[in-house]
Amino acid sequence: MKILIINGVNLNMLGSREPNVYGKTDYAALAAELVKFGAEVGATIDIKQSNIEGELVNFIHSAVGTYDGIIINPGAFTHYSYALLDALKAVDVPAIEVHISNVHAREEFRHKSVTAAACVGQICGFGTESYKLAIRYFVEE
Repeated sequence: MKILIINGVNLNMLGSREPNVYGKTDYAALAAELVKFGAEVGATIDIKQSNIEGELVNFIHSAVGTYDGIIINPGAFTHYSYALLDALKAVDVPAIEVHISNVHAREEFRHKSVTAAACVGQICGFGTESYKLAIRYFVEE
């Protein structure tokens, strides 16, 4: 089982960006934790991050023929990126959208996800555990 985790805009600022919302775990620590967790449950985890929408599209395209699943946290692109939606729909790789915070309990504009329609599901509000729940789904599915 090989899983690609794609993190979008501002995720690289974890640990310092609104720790009351996103927690105190920094991005490097989260990445290391997810790779370790993946190994424990039998999955190889590769992680990519970009603040540039087109790079995220390229990451999605690169999953074809290499990965069994995509876990994507598009950040703010969640709410308006039709390019990411189209990229997820263009590849034959199942995806799960994750969010660290509960987007449905926050500002109104965060309640709508454009990208979730191309995903098998959405997991939000469980902090960084949201990623582990998605990994577990792919491993057990």
